[in-house]
Amino acid sequence: MTPSALADLVRSSAVEVLSARGLDHGVLPDPVTVERPRNPEHGDYATNVALQVAKKVGLKPRELAEALAETLAKADGVEAAEVAGPGFLNLRLAADAQGELVSRVLSEGDAYGRGDSLAGVKINLEFVSANPTGPIHLGGTRWAAVGDALGRLLSAQGADVTREYYFNDAGAQIDRFVRSMIAAAKGEPAPEDGYAGAYINDIAAEVIRKEPSALSLPEDERHELFRRIGVGLMFDEIKKSLHEFGTDFDVYFHEDSLHSSGEVEKVVGELKESGSLYHADNAWWLRSTEHGDDKDRVVIKSDGNPAYIAGDLAYLRDKIGRGFELCIYMLGADHHGYIARLKAAAAAMGHSPDVVEVLIGQMVNLVSGGKPVRMSKRAGTVVTMEDLVEAVGVDAARYELTRYSVDSSLDVDLDLLRKHSNENPVYYVQYAHARLASLQRNAAELGIERAADVELGLLTHPREGDLIRTIGEFPSVLKKAAELREPHRVARYLESLASAYHKFYDVARVLPQGDEEATPLTHARLALCEAARQVFANGLSLLGVSAPERM
Repeated sequence: MTPSALADLVRSSAVEVLSARGLDHGVLPDPVTVERPRNPEHGDYATNVALQVAKKVGLKPRELAEALAETLAKADGVEAAEVAGPGFLNLRLAADAQGELVSRVLSEGDAYGRGDSLAGVKINLEFVSANPTGPIHLGGTRWAAVGDALGRLLSAQGADVTREYYFNDAGAQIDRFVRSMIAAAKGEPAPEDGYAGAYINDIAAEVIRKEPSALSLPEDERHELFRRIGVGLMFDEIKKSLHEFGTDFDVYFHEDSLHSSGEVEKVVGELKESGSLYHADNAWWLRSTEHGDDKDRVVIKSDGNPAYIAGDLAYLRDKIGRGFELCIYMLGADHHGYIARLKAAAAAMGHSPDVVEVLIGQMVNLVSGGKPVRMSKRAGTVVTMEDLVEAVGVDAARYELTRYSVDSSLDVDLDLLRKHSNENPVYYVQYAHARLASLQRNAAELGIERAADVELGLLTHPREGDLIRTIGEFPSVLKKAAELREPHRVARYLESLASAYHKFYDVARVLPQGDEEATPLTHARLALCEAARQVFANGLSLLGVSAPERM
């Protein structure tokens, strides 16, 4: 029995108790909260529903709890229901009911844990979107890991997710990038406001290889040629790095297309017509303060050129026009002002501000030998995705970047992630999966085949119960992680599952030794272990991390 199934049972029992007394069961929360107590001696699960609703229906909490305990004690799958304190209710499940969960995991396989809380919701998830002026830095790498994991989680709850990369190929930063490449091609220092690093020299050399006469072209033609080829080469490299990191996108959207197609002019015209823009100081301003922003935003500058928000307006309009019900933006720490700005943009166009959701990620630093790692071999000024992957590998990098809330800055300890020990979180989780896979191989070598009818009610050891209940939490963890946009909940859950498994393994021998024969308990424990292995594999897959069978 899963926690959610138990919560449904508690609620239906409470409805029965209140209805029998002619009391309003509409006061019951939905769902009812059912949690594992800190002290396992108190029971398998506990609920405070009697404390929550007793006064609303004119009963004493303990009186309601006692009536509820009497009803629940008769329910299938409940071994005992006991009242504690002023009205808490502690529940113990029957071994058979817990065993049903193992059967469910084995039956559902890869699908175990998935849900339908977001069924059919069309979501645009935009993340990374690093400027195509250099390799992806650590902040973008964090979004590549977290964004990809979040996309997997949302999909696992039934959402129709489009992963999108906004390619910033318009604006002043592209001009600086182009001037930097041309300077490198000429053998000159980078412009004062330009970009430096070995990658600039590499791309400039590749442009010259493709177009040997590039430097002899008139200035405007030369600039356009370096822009077209150089930006394309940089973006190809960014996509290659992301793919090797396990992160791919459904859509690569070019900012420049919004300007060249006239979409920016179109949305500006519509907002002028609706009165959402006003003219002041020779510029056009969005009335964003009317929708919760701290100040109105310039959309068309006094020189007649569009401000950056003009592209944002056209881009949001395009997303909504493609039928997305929710547009999630994953932005860096320096973009906090975009939350109110983008919500105001949605409202100004006549949509609910809730169509926009902005997640802000904090900075990432590398630490080695107790000291910060400052410089990249290739980029010169920042540490890149390639630097991190080269240091610890894709799995360790992705896992470490997803196991913390993005609200907090993160110091990645390279020395820790290189360790093959339980101190290293990704090793701890992957090793648990590998150990379980090894157990199944060893069983096969002993000639022990999976039994058709396993007596899962034999799993009565406290450590077995703890492992089963931890496995049972997986669906609710995934649902909450998707709801709160927090993939780190999955990583932390997998670590708690690894802990529960290792504690079980330390006290419960699974395979027979010597001349011993396999017993019904052997088959029950093998089934439990296979269920645990399946949950590890499912959880790691949602984080984009491999589940090795040998380590």
